[in-house]
Amino acid sequence: MASSYLLDGSMIPRTEKRSIDERTEVRYPSLSNTAVLEFRGRKHVVRLVNVSGSGAMVVFPHVPNIGERLLLQVLDRGPVWAQVRWVRDGRIGLSFAAQAE
Repeated sequence: MASSYLLDGSMIPRTEKRSIDERTEVRYPSLSNTAVLEFRGRKHVVRLVNVSGSGAMVVFPHVPNIGERLLLQVLDRGPVWAQVRWVRDGRIGLSFAAQAE
């Protein structure tokens, strides 16, 4: 029997904002606030929210699958393979396949 839950961030509704930031990695501003994301054979210009050595958050209107591999091209970093970690409210969290500098 298939589950009725979706892996798009709506499964567990959040009614409060995060009170503490448990992330230990610093998020860096990029030279550009846009990036190019290759999704299922098509390239899309996306808004880059933040980027760290291990991942990024982008605004993206489509809903990729959790775990799906995408190619992200950030102007000042070059192309990097990333895996979708979460999807919520038009944003996606990406984890880079290799640690970026």
